[in-house]
Amino acid sequence: MKLLLTLLGVVLLVIAAVYFLIPADQLPGFLPGHEAGVTRLHTKHGIVAGVAGLVLLATGVWFDHR
Repeated sequence: MKLLLTLLGVVLLVIAAVYFLIPADQLPGFLPGHEAGVTRLHTKHGIVAGVAGLVLLATGVWFDHR
């Protein structure tokens, strides 16, 4: 369980970085928020993915200390 939570947390942190660094028209098609011709960043998507990633990482660490 700890490994799964940690892995998902890291994946979500990577996705958050993608949302903060890549404009909407260059996002991969499988990510929500891909919009052709739009050059703005999806900051809200990045914040949500980052917070969820941190929560999953913290939960994985908490499971380790139980």
